[in-house]
Amino acid sequence: MLDYALKLTVTPGTMTATDVQPLRAQGFNDRAIHDICAVTAYYAFVNRIADGLGVELES
Repeated sequence: MLDYALKLTVTPGTMTATDVQPLRAQGFNDRAIHDICAVTAYYAFVNRIADGLGVELES
């Protein structure tokens, strides 16, 4: 799961259908795979919005 999330985060353009196979082999079903993908993508999206707007962490 973490390998999938890392690849989706760092090199999203290289993702293919074969990247899902290891998740299935570990027992993840379609819903779980969707959730892993959605959470990973959402986290990246929110961070890019924050970075683009210059949002800084509170001290």
